[in-house]
Amino acid sequence: MDEKQVLCACSAYEQKFYLNPRYDSLPAGVKEELKILSVMLTADVGGVFTMEFEEDGKLYLSTTAKENDFYYDEIGSYLKIKQLRQEHGELLEGLEEYYRSFFL
Repeated sequence: MDEKQVLCACSAYEQKFYLNPRYDSLPAGVKEELKILSVMLTADVGGVFTMEFEEDGKLYLSTTAKENDFYYDEIGSYLKIKQLRQEHGELLEGLEEYYRSFFL
C-alpha cells in the first residue's frame, strides 16, 4: 500500500460528507460522530477536511482549500484539528486500532 486510505471527507464547497464504503463495518454511532465532527469543522473554517489512514495505521487529519478561497481560515483549521485530537482522542485511537486490526 503506497498511498493513504481515505476514511472520510467533508467539503464546505459542495456541502457534502463522504464516508469510504470500505469502512461500512464501523458502528453507526462512530459513523455519525465522524460526520458531525467533519461537518462542524468545515462549517467553522471552510475548505475540505479529510481523515486518512497512513501506511502504518496512523490517522492523518488535514484541511485544504481552493487557491482563491479568501474565507478559508488556515490558522483556524490547525487549531480546530488540534482541538479535535484533544477532545476526541479516544475515538481517533479507536479508529487507528480498528484499521490496524482489520486492514493491516
